[in-house]
Amino acid sequence: MDHRRFALALIELGLELSPLQSQQFDLFEDRLYEANAVMNLTRVPREECWLRHFVDSLLIQDLIPWGSNVLDIGTGPGFPGWPLACARPDLQVFAIDSSGKMIGFLDKNPLPNLKSLQVRAEEWPVRERFGVVMGRAVAPLGIQLELSAPACRLGGLVIPMRTPAERHQCEMAVSELGLELAEVYERTLPGTDIVRLFPVYRKASETPRRFPRTWAEIRRKPLGTD
Repeated sequence: MDHRRFALALIELGLELSPLQSQQFDLFEDRLYEANAVMNLTRVPREECWLRHFVDSLLIQDLIPWGSNVLDIGTGPGFPGWPLACARPDLQVFAIDSSGKMIGFLDKNPLPNLKSLQVRAEEWPVRERFGVVMGRAVAPLGIQLELSAPACRLGGLVIPMRTPAERHQCEMAVSELGLELAEVYERTLPGTDIVRLFPVYRKASETPRRFPRTWAEIRRKPLGTD
């Protein structure tokens, strides 16, 4: 890992790691790429891991209230959930993914404030529980919001990690999910011209029990499409 550039990027994001936290990131990177050699967990080259996995996962850390209970949907091998849990020990992070391979890897790299579970989001019965629900590259925005809203508690936040090309979709009608758009943030990945888009939705009312629909129904007619 390029420790100097990593540290400078985190300072830009308002974070500073302890020596123990830095060691944890190093160890996670080692284990990720050791496992990746046989398990195909990521396509990101190792030399870009610190930026495209770690820093990218932390771009929105300042949008997450202190002490939040956070759900990471579609975490894969742990992004953004693992970096957030490591860099923000005040958070309680729950990461879910439908892939046993991904969750199996994450289970072997535990943190005291991180829990993980193999489950499909649309089949998970947990509702109105998390203060912040997020996910990186989960699915088209309408699908991600439908998967995210039920688990978010009243007054909580749903923060999808998206791209600027989707800005026009952010204001789609989501009131039927109990969500209202509060703000849209753009963040540039430090040292690059790569821009991420983070629409922040507030949970204004309970999500009706008909959501989320079955995966077949969601795929057939995603929210926000005519």
